[in-house]
Formats: sequence, C-alpha cells, structure tokens
Amino acid sequence: MSIFDNTQIAFADKSDSQLKKAYWMFKAIEQPLVTNIGITSLNFAVKNNIPFVNTIVKKTLFEQFCGGETREESMKVVKQMFKRHVGSIFDYAIEGKAEEKSFDQTCEEIKQNIKFAEGNPAIPFVVFKPTGFGRINIYEAVGKKGDLSTAQKEEWARVVKRYEEVCKMAFDRNVLLMIDAEDSWMQDATDNLVNEMMAKYNKEKAIIWNTLQMYRTGRLEYLAKDLELAKQKNYYLGYKFVRGAYMEKERERAAALNYPDPIQPTKEASDNNYDAAIDFVMENLDRVSAFFGTHNEESTKLVMDKMELNGLPNDHPQIYFGQLYGMSDNITYVLGTENYNVCKYLPYGPVKDVVPYLTRRAQENTSVAGQTGRELILIQKELDRRKWSD
Repeated sequence: MSIFDNTQIAFADKSDSQLKKAYWMFKAIEQPLVTNIGITSLNFAVKNNIPFVNTIVKKTLFEQFCGGETREESMKVVKQMFKRHVGSIFDYAIEGKAEEKSFDQTCEEIKQNIKFAEGNPAIPFVVFKPTGFGRINIYEAVGKKGDLSTAQKEEWARVVKRYEEVCKMAFDRNVLLMIDAEDSWMQDATDNLVNEMMAKYNKEKAIIWNTLQMYRTGRLEYLAKDLELAKQKNYYLGYKFVRGAYMEKERERAAALNYPDPIQPTKEASDNNYDAAIDFVMENLDRVSAFFGTHNEESTKLVMDKMELNGLPNDHPQIYFGQLYGMSDNITYVLGTENYNVCKYLPYGPVKDVVPYLTRRAQENTSVAGQTGRELILIQKELDRRKWSD
C-alpha cells in the first residue's frame, strides 16, 4: 500500500456533497468527447454573454480548480489549507490576452500579489506566466536572435521592464518569485531573461526561480550550463521542475514546420529525465533550490527517499513540493502531514476570464494517462470509507 493511499487525510476538509460533485465532474472529464463538446459550448456561451454561464461554471469547474475570483475571496481556501501545513501560490489565471494594456494590468496584479505574500508563510511563492507580460511572438523573435525591427525592440523593452519591476520588488520584499514555462519556441528568450534576473537578484539565495519542463529534450544539458554560469558569476539557482503540459501542441508544430520534435520520445524517457533532475538537485544543494511540481506519486516518493538518504530534514528550506488545487490531494496533504514544504497552485480571477485556463485544465486531465482515473478511485474509496465508518 502506498503512503499516498490515505484518503482520510487527503479529503479531511471535503464534505460528502463536495466529494460527490468532484466525482461526477472528473467522471465527465474522463470522456474526451464530453469534454470537447462541453468546452466548445462553454467558449461559445462566454463569447456571446449567455446568461447563467458564470453561475454554472462557478459551481462546477471553477469551484474545483480555483480559489476564488479575487485574492481576498481566495483567502478562505488559503487559511484552510495552511491549517494543514499546505501553502498556497496565487496564480492569476488570465490567459489568451495579447494587448499592452492587459500586460500592464497583469504586471500590476503580480506586484499586488508580492505585497500580499510579504511576510506571510501561508503564501511562500508568487508566480506569473511569461505570456502574461508579453506576446508569444515577441518572445519567439527575440529567442531566434535575429534582427528586430524598431517596434519589436520597443515591445521587448517593455517586457523586460515588467520583469525587472516585479523581480526587484520580490527581492526588496524577500518574496520568492517563480516564472512559469510555456511553449518551447518562446522558452529561449524567457530562459535568458530569467537568468539575467537570477544573476542580479540571487546573490544571497534563490529569490527568482525558473521553470524547467523535463518532458523536453536537452534540459539536463541546459541545467549543467546554468550551473556553470551561476558558479562563474556567483549567484544561486531556483527551479520548479515539471514534466510539461503541451505535448500534443509541441509535436504537431514540430511536424508541421519540419524541425526536430522537442519532446522526449516516450513517457519512460520523460520520467527518467525528471528523476535525473532530482539527482541534479540533491548533488548541488549548495547552489540549487528546487520546487518539484508533480502529480506523480513515484517521483514524489523518490524525492522523499533521496532526502532521507542524504540526511535532510523533511522541511529543508530549499526543497518544495507542489500540486494544482483540486487535484492530487492524496499527495499534497500526506506531505503536509509529514511536515514537508508543500504548496497548492491556487488559480484565481473573474470567472469569465478564467474560462481559457479551466478548459485547458479539463483537456489536460483528459489527456494525462491515468490522472483522472486515479482521482475517481480515491474519491470513491473515501466515500466508501465514510459510509462504512458511520
């Protein structure tokens, strides 16, 4: 029996009715056809301002995967989770915007999150997505290192300014700031910019953290180069390690544009890459801090075992674990109970604006082998346990 099978710990905060609602939602998500029809209908309804959509979404997908419409509304969830030694990472889940005004608004929102997190152990990180601060096309153009037009140079300067402002604020207020990873074709520009921020602000510890998707090829080599650079310039590295979430899109684009597939050839290869990253961290704790963002029980247990092998305390200040809110509570709350540093990514935002995030989350659950089935088994197990223990 796995230590992550304890559903009594996993769902202690959930009522029977909440568990039943979650069960039927995961049951629907498990069916790709139902999910795709639902997403199409939902996007149509939101686009055309059909009444009652907000109410329906808020009571279903939103309630399962989001903390609230605002930071303040989400604090109820934050406080509840922190009672069980689980931190929260506010994730301003507005996606798909591409106007300068929207980028400035997102930048301001992240600044407010930094102020909100300052001195609050219940909110150990603040996070943002690169495309929250600039268009994907400008990242791609910069990453290619070609000649930029005057307009592109000005646009990129605005992106850099947003990064600089939030990174400096995070440094000044001693708040850990994590930058997410997105599509591979924009990642070179993101990596370079985040490295500049690390070199500037991570002189004493990892304040600025990058994200590495280990289902990509070449990431271990990238880590080795990063480490060498950090040693040369004497700064610290912080990474969130994930497997990745854009596999189908990455493969399709590579095939369409006839360039090498950037994704590992098999699930096993991705797993091996992730496990190799764990070893990299354990061997370089003098320079590296890590956040292991994973819903994989084997990877989580491997980190725990390596920590024990190396004589590290469960709450070692350089090692964090994380899962998405609404998923894998069996991992999160067991880690919290055992005094590990563990967090939930807690998305928030107006219901209508969060729909692109929610539909992506539903699609990812449909495509991740076994994830939705695992959620269903655990929920059913807990409902059965409660029934027989009454």
